[in-house]
Amino acid sequence: MPGGWPAGVPFPSEESEIRVYAIVRSGGRQHKVAVGDIVEVDKISTAKVGDTVELSTLLVVDGDSVTSDPWVLAGIKVQAEVVDHHKGQKIDILRYKNKTGYRRRQGHRQQYTAIKVTSIPTAAK
Repeated sequence: MPGGWPAGVPFPSEESEIRVYAIVRSGGRQHKVAVGDIVEVDKISTAKVGDTVELSTLLVVDGDSVTSDPWVLAGIKVQAEVVDHHKGQKIDILRYKNKTGYRRRQGHRQQYTAIKVTSIPTAAK
């Protein structure tokens, strides 16, 4: 790579496509999503595979314009399709106290829903 741009890697041009993304809230967490992204969120128990879900929007970025006004964002909902329900990786919880013989072992696997973002509406200008 010294001395120039690496071969086989496209050079970013000024006319590159503007990517629209949004920050959405789901399950007490915030996720940065764009159209076509598959995101793992906490389990949505009411949705089945193939259903469409709406996610509340906290921020929408469309090129140079950033929409963060809560009154405008109240009407913007990101549409996503449920792809899969699955469990996360197992977490081992070990409790131990020295010199007392106290040991407890517990495991946990978080339930997740994989969703694919289908559309991000932009604010009317």
